[in-house]
Amino acid sequence: MHIHIAVHSDYDFIVDRDKHVKKELVKRKIEEEEIYILQESDRKIGWMRFNYFWDHTPFMNMLWIDDEYRGRGYGKKVVCYWEEEMKKKGFESIMTSTQSDEGAQHFYRKLGYKDAGCLLQEGEPLEMIMVKKL
Repeated sequence: MHIHIAVHSDYDFIVDRDKHVKKELVKRKIEEEEIYILQESDRKIGWMRFNYFWDHTPFMNMLWIDDEYRGRGYGKKVVCYWEEEMKKKGFESIMTSTQSDEGAQHFYRKLGYKDAGCLLQEGEPLEMIMVKKL
């Protein structure tokens, strides 16, 4: 598997699958180098996007891997890759979140993320905030 920073030619791949962010924002996030593309041979199989919580703590917003490629360790590889990139940039901690009704919380805990709090919005499952020291 190969991981690279998203470029403009990755735009259609991302917006076809990412229904959680406005299309206009995807262009900006590509320009800001806040999306990584996962590729197996010549096929794009997923992406990971992030931003900065409080404008200074890297926060992973979304990790997506196409169904047929799940369960092969690609998620772990891209998270570890991102963590190393953030460490190289001098960050000491990173964050992510997941809903309490999703299994991703167990995935992140295995990677060393610790529960740090939660957010409850009306009509939504509990959002668990997770932190990891680099």
